[in-house]
Amino acid sequence: MNNLNEVEQKIAESLLQIKAIKLQPKSPFTWASGWKSPIYCDNRITLSHPAIRTYIRQKLAKLIQDEFGAVEMISGVATAGIPQGVLVAQELGLPFTYVRSSAKDHGRQNLIEGEVVEGQRVVVIEDLISTGKSSLQAVQALRNAGCNVVGLVSIFTYGFEEAAKNFAEAKCTMYSLCNYDALIKVAVENGYVLESDVDFLKAWRKDPANWKPEE
Repeated sequence: MNNLNEVEQKIAESLLQIKAIKLQPKSPFTWASGWKSPIYCDNRITLSHPAIRTYIRQKLAKLIQDEFGAVEMISGVATAGIPQGVLVAQELGLPFTYVRSSAKDHGRQNLIEGEVVEGQRVVVIEDLISTGKSSLQAVQALRNAGCNVVGLVSIFTYGFEEAAKNFAEAKCTMYSLCNYDALIKVAVENGYVLESDVDFLKAWRKDPANWKPEE
């Protein structure tokens, strides 16, 4: 496995330390989709830890500046991408909007909350990328509203092949501060899982829908 960069290392260590990510290869979780999984990720927990929250905000902002240059708006994906997006927009001094999972059924029936200006260069913020489908629904909603979505950034990605395919088909560039491979490496180094668990953990990522825990 390649050496990790400083940001990958720090994010992985932080998420494991505060239990925003839990690895349980012997006692897997069940996702809402029904998938069995040895990992559970809840990056909302980072919001309760000011130093980690600040580091993530600063690194997401730097990633946006380095990869996308001048940006005119930040948009968060409801719900977990909203607070992260607000923090990044504040860091960059930019307008903020967020995209609902579905339009409101009353009032103006908004799908996008906040002021959208046609042609704006927008970066979308997400906390976590699994298959990418909900994230890309938000991207499409912004495009439908006339925005120039230049890309999406997230705190963490599982690195599923399906996600890479979905983002490629949507012609949307995506970057994450940390990823599953980096997480496993740090987890082994720090004793969260055993070296003997690594192949088992990697097998899940290859075919998560059909993965079954060891008997």
